[in-house]
Amino acid sequence: PLLVVMHGVGRNADDYRDHAMPLADKLHALVVSPLFTKERFPTYRYQRGGVVRDGKAQAAEKWTFQYVMEVARLIRVREGRPDMPVIYIGHSAGGQILHRMAAFLPGDAQRIVAANPGTLLFPTREQNYPLGFGSLPEDLGGDAQIKAYLAASLTLYLGTADLLAKDLDQSPAANRQGLTRLERGRACYAMAKALAMERGWPFNWRLVEAQDVGHSAAAMFSHPQAVQTIVPETKPSSRP
Repeated sequence: PLLVVMHGVGRNADDYRDHAMPLADKLHALVVSPLFTKERFPTYRYQRGGVVRDGKAQAAEKWTFQYVMEVARLIRVREGRPDMPVIYIGHSAGGQILHRMAAFLPGDAQRIVAANPGTLLFPTREQNYPLGFGSLPEDLGGDAQIKAYLAASLTLYLGTADLLAKDLDQSPAANRQGLTRLERGRACYAMAKALAMERGWPFNWRLVEAQDVGHSAAAMFSHPQAVQTIVPETKPSSRP
């Protein structure tokens, strides 16, 4: 498979490539870590995917998700494997863009893993984008889009010691999601699961936690639980 690794706010793609190697070795995967510079991809284009600019929804061809998927397409071409399985994994700011990509343009990803994202896209219209689906036009923020979002192959991967507020959006709107990345991730998953059950919608998200790990991409990617974000542990059969 191809493992596309999305870097954090430090824009240190080379480090993220190296951080992902232990996971890639376990998956026997090829790693690519594209660089999205701050100059070309400020917050609204990187963490928030370019879906909204200055309060106005943008056309799909302007979304940054398109570039992420183009990376995978080009590697498939280079490898001569158009059906090469693709896994996207990002940490912190990289987790934010992938979390939102799962809502609007998941493509044919085998799995999308958002590790320790600072803010999340909650499946509700009670908060405006990028924290919820409120303020978006019907084709982007209606029930059909939220239903598709809950059906995406998305894993929220959280470190149980990610409790510090450094570089964390602490605006009143963001703090409604929780006061730490761990709280926000758990709350988003719980809301999504409850909504899917209430509506009878498909739900393909997973919640995986790395015990005692803080806000560290290296620790998250090398943790034994990292593999479970992509390939869930199979329970032994209880049949005789």
